Amino acid sequence: MTDSPFANVPVEEDTRVCASRETAFGDWLVLHQTWTWDGTRAESLIFLADDVAHLDDETLQRMVGASPLARPGGSITVARERDGYTFVNFNFDY
Repeated sequence: MTDSPFANVPVEEDTRVCASRETAFGDWLVLHQTWTWDGTRAESLIFLADDVAHLDDETLQRMVGASPLARPGGSITVARERDGYTFVNFNFDY
């Protein structure tokens, strides 16, 4: 992914990325990752921060929660402005 806009997505030191692929989510190019950290398995849709800067966290949570990717009723978190990316995390298994 060297020519990808997602080539420099940060990964926490203790996090293991199990799968990672670029895909479309609505009109946006995103990186969809499955990862594990400290006994937790989850997924993230990683947006370019500028693409979703106009959307608040609740809107992002609703959009991802309504998608077929997310399990109904599950927890969804948003982490913004990490090196130019916005992370929407979902499908947590503890």
